[in-house]
Amino acid sequence: MSTITRHKVKQSVLLKAYRLMCTSVRMARLYDEEKAVCSKYVHSTSRGHEAIQLAAAWHMQPKDYLSVYYRDESLLLGLGLNPYDLMLQLMAKSDDPFSQGRAYYIHPALKKEGFPTIPHQSSATGMQAIPATGMAHGLKYLSSQGLLKGRKKPIVLCSLGDGSITEGEVSEAFQMAVLKELPILYLVQDNDWGISATGKEMRSMNAYEFAAGFKGMDRMQVDGSDFIESYLGLEQAVQKVRNERKPLLIHAKVPLLGHHTSGVRMEWYRDDENLTLHHQQDPLPKLHQVLVESGVAERKLDKIRLAVEKQVLDDFKKASASLDPAAKQLYTHEFAPTPIKFEKGERTPDGAEKVIMVDAALHALDEILAENPEALFYGQDVGMRLGGVFREAANLGKKYSEERVFNTPIQEAYIIGSTAGMSAVGCKAIVEVQFADYIWPGINQLVVELSKSCYLTAGKFPIQALIRVPVGAYGGGGPYHSGSVESTLLNIRGIKVVYPSNAADMKGLFKAAFYDPNPVLMLEHKGLYWSRVPGTEAAKMPEPDRDYIIPLGKSRLAVTAKEHCIEQGDAAVVITYGMGVYWALRAAERFPERITVMDLRSLNPLDWEAVKREVDRHSRCLVVTEEPLMNSFAESLAGRIASTCWQQLDAPVATIGSADLPAVPLNIALEAEMLPNADKVYQKMKDLLEY
Repeated sequence: MSTITRHKVKQSVLLKAYRLMCTSVRMARLYDEEKAVCSKYVHSTSRGHEAIQLAAAWHMQPKDYLSVYYRDESLLLGLGLNPYDLMLQLMAKSDDPFSQGRAYYIHPALKKEGFPTIPHQSSATGMQAIPATGMAHGLKYLSSQGLLKGRKKPIVLCSLGDGSITEGEVSEAFQMAVLKELPILYLVQDNDWGISATGKEMRSMNAYEFAAGFKGMDRMQVDGSDFIESYLGLEQAVQKVRNERKPLLIHAKVPLLGHHTSGVRMEWYRDDENLTLHHQQDPLPKLHQVLVESGVAERKLDKIRLAVEKQVLDDFKKASASLDPAAKQLYTHEFAPTPIKFEKGERTPDGAEKVIMVDAALHALDEILAENPEALFYGQDVGMRLGGVFREAANLGKKYSEERVFNTPIQEAYIIGSTAGMSAVGCKAIVEVQFADYIWPGINQLVVELSKSCYLTAGKFPIQALIRVPVGAYGGGGPYHSGSVESTLLNIRGIKVVYPSNAADMKGLFKAAFYDPNPVLMLEHKGLYWSRVPGTEAAKMPEPDRDYIIPLGKSRLAVTAKEHCIEQGDAAVVITYGMGVYWALRAAERFPERITVMDLRSLNPLDWEAVKREVDRHSRCLVVTEEPLMNSFAESLAGRIASTCWQQLDAPVATIGSADLPAVPLNIALEAEMLPNADKVYQKMKDLLEY
């Protein structure tokens, strides 16, 4: 870079950079000096990365969105946060402004006037690329609909380490960024280390070379240890993304001058030769030399260092004296409060025609899109050409445009994880995983990004997302189109799971799931979509009106035993959901007036009070599921009932589910042998009533 170009950066900017580099360096040294306090919780610092991070921070505007990673300490200082703010998180204090003591150091969650927005940041390497790209995707959508106020042109900055670029989910993010031409800048900081593995061990090319494979991705390389080159490079890159609204990747080569983390110290895996080589690229001495050569007196720089010393030590003392979280804080912010408290609207309006479940969902989605311009729907094959493999979005693409209803690549991780970014910018995403058997590539995003966001940000960033998942077996779907996955999902805390069994509940729960500010997975049984499976005709119901909504966590009695049978101890309650409702209803016909069938409708939140009430009344209980029974949600529920209601029970809690096998066979006869059915449920009822 020429001398003339380098002089474009004002001396005031260079002095500010020097002060903050000194701050970062002093903080890192202090954390080593005070190991007893600072190494109580594992942390990383930005030593060696200071120049590129400060350069990035100073080109962001309050309207922008950031996704940082665990080494971006200097970036946060550059935004205007002070050492005290960061130290509160380092020590997991109650006043930690990001997470109230729940998340690691440099895992910010920032929603503050005058600062860019920084949603939840996980520790999983590279996973932030998808939510960050989802933010850019959401911004493009809002802009296309005229929903961005004024003349704003916000962009997204996604910061990554070079080692993370080998993650498949980063490639999914890059693919969508270029496919949809999204306003996002990927800043890749390459220090040539991934814990103890070097770049040569981990990858055949660096991020700049890798990005060449994504047609439409602009690229740039800078010396990330040189503040002036980094500053001017970021200035050019940010301006390009802000004006052209297309993705760009910057590859910044930087030294690593600290430990990987306080728990994996550099002397364990780096030799003196490597450390010496990296220290030759230390950004602070480089900037110091530039300032001296430009005429800044050493005494002025000494004064800056003394002021930094005082601030860092004072802030450390103050943070150390701050209070730890109270025990009661543990239980706050699992979910954001939902506005849907009561059932409302008409479930069975006068003159309403009966509809099948798939059409009830289609109509609910249509009404939501009509009334909520920030809502959009996407997934595989749901766009205007097909409208979903189950026709669950038929004609909506044509009605609402390809910006709102569109196909995605086969990228379940992006489909699920992008909803976190969409929610952060104010979009309300409804997405679909085509079959439950293919949800597994998206589980990582569901767990590390969606489920923990509300809790780890102390309620600042709940994620509004409705994720539709067709589930269940019927008629030869085979091992990859017949799965039931609710038990796996229910082991993920921080998400809600609902499971409608009829058209009216489908519409009411769909609306409630959409308006809930938390991630909701709606499991939709394919065998109930059209009421074609014998015995499921009752799933077709009069369509509720457009205002109908059912609070999540409220069960429904599909049929009720007569009171005199209950009083005589001659009745039982069947607790089930989905297809189990119809097996139970058909079996109950053979025990007139003696069986109550409870349709849970919502698995988390669970209507436990209703479950307990009905078990206490009937004294006999059968739990029915389509899943293999061992270690399932149904078995867990049965155990809870047994341990809680044992004084009221006249018989052991009975259960029935599918055979404990890895997959549903393709052959129809084998499938039938594996699954429960009305006859099998009848036998369980009979045994229970005769006990």
